Amino acid sequence: MCRFALIKSKSKIKPKQILSQFAEMAKKSRALDGDWQGDGWGISYLSGNKWESYKSLLPVWEDTGIFQTFPKTSVFLIHARSASFPKDKGILEFNQPYVYKNYSFVFNGLLKGVNLSVPGRIGAEKIWYILRNNLDQYSPIISLQKAAELLVKSSKRINALNIGLSDGQKIYSYCYFTQNPEYYNLQLDNSNNLNIICSEELVNHHFKPLSPQKVTEL
Repeated sequence: MCRFALIKSKSKIKPKQILSQFAEMAKKSRALDGDWQGDGWGISYLSGNKWESYKSLLPVWEDTGIFQTFPKTSVFLIHARSASFPKDKGILEFNQPYVYKNYSFVFNGLLKGVNLSVPGRIGAEKIWYILRNNLDQYSPIISLQKAAELLVKSSKRINALNIGLSDGQKIYSYCYFTQNPEYYNLQLDNSNNLNIICSEELVNHHFKPLSPQKVTEL
């Protein structure tokens, strides 16, 4: 399953160090079925008042040479992709984070039997469509709650539903899982003038599990 991280810093920092830690985590991480996160990666970072993005089809741990080129920023999102189906591999535009207006979005999870007819070629695009529509009407917290409620109600089975969002000022997450919390639960580190929400712990940080089935705002 995909891995992601949301980072908010009190002062502007270069993403390189956290990117390196994230790449190390993603390279070692394995789902219960042995799935990996080697189908490309992406980063979105706040530059002035707009999001800039970089995406690659390389595994994040094979693209480390680019890390030093990203400028100092106060907010950035990282995503390492695990494509669910062979036909969806090698398509750069499927890579996250996705950006819309002043929002940046990441997702990982496993939903089955979703009874919804919404635009999108893959699950992440469909979830982003639902959330975007909410964001046009509601606050990020309410938008995430409404999207999660709809997806839970419309799915026959959900192993995990984890969403990360930033409006450039704050970072938000929603965490939901029905099994294997040691793998699916999101982790939080809010020490050293940093707020980090991540799929798995990164080295040299102090993480604790987030409370599931609620929106976290930092």
